[in-house]
Amino acid sequence: MRDEQLLRYSRQIMLPELDIDGQQRLLDAHVLMVGLGGLGAPCALYLAAAGIGQLTLVDDDEVELSNLQRQIIHTTPDIGLDKVASASATVEALNPDCQVHTVKARVNEDNIAELMQGVDLVVDGSDNFTTRHTVNRACRAQNLPLVSGAAIRWEGQVACFDFRKQNAACYACLYPESATDTALNCAENGVASPVVGIIGSMQALEALKMIAGVGTTLAGQVLAMDAKHQQWHRLKLEKASDCLVCQGYT
Repeated sequence: MRDEQLLRYSRQIMLPELDIDGQQRLLDAHVLMVGLGGLGAPCALYLAAAGIGQLTLVDDDEVELSNLQRQIIHTTPDIGLDKVASASATVEALNPDCQVHTVKARVNEDNIAELMQGVDLVVDGSDNFTTRHTVNRACRAQNLPLVSGAAIRWEGQVACFDFRKQNAACYACLYPESATDTALNCAENGVASPVVGIIGSMQALEALKMIAGVGTTLAGQVLAMDAKHQQWHRLKLEKASDCLVCQGYT
């Protein structure tokens, strides 16, 4: 680790649970960030700031004025730019240490395997169930840890799926594909700006903990937030016996 890096990450290195070894694990890590909207924006910023060595940013959209209420990685001059280009410029300005790869595409069954090559962990900040289930199936198949988040109106939730562990539950154990509504998103229902910031930051924190091996993660749990009444609920999530995605995995 260079002297400049020791200084940049000094406040984290001071944490005895992390230390230099943990910081090096972050620097060596490659994270796939799916979506650069309200969740992906703060998550990508905190991952880069904390010292994740490589970030692959994936989004097929362009920056619009209505995004700026909550998607803090983009600014007014970025309107009309590809979100991956806008986000990449912001991340690189924040921390040139972080090597950024950009892919302007919507994640689907045809490209997910290629996007995950060389990746250590996936963070899903997408806003639709189709993408979430696609990412979940791919992570399940490749035993890659997944940090999932969702936010709408005044509510949000974070869950971790650590497929490196036996009998890990998956996203489909929580939301079976046959029971999900693809129309449930912020564009049609609205969302309070800080809600996505809180959930996206929580996703970054859980990703850092999983990579560095620090503390207890939300693997096997769902943390749900009611921001209107400032209440948090922790729910236990177990592998569903009838989950089609998990069948055959132990």
